[in-house]
Amino acid sequence: MDIIDMARASGMTVILDGKIGREEYRSVCGSLSALQRFAEAVRHSKTSLNGNPKRVRRSICHA
Repeated sequence: MDIIDMARASGMTVILDGKIGREEYRSVCGSLSALQRFAEAVRHSKTSLNGNPKRVRRSICHA
């Protein structure tokens, strides 16, 4: 499932604002509870990919 599908499944509204060439620009809006559901879905998908529900890898990028 891609991130746009995850947002929709969480109850958020995804709007296509525009398209320039191959790049699409979208806005996502919704309630706080929808945002919480989305965050849980992202967290669940990360732990599922790692195979270990107690350990989630985090990477920090420094500019």
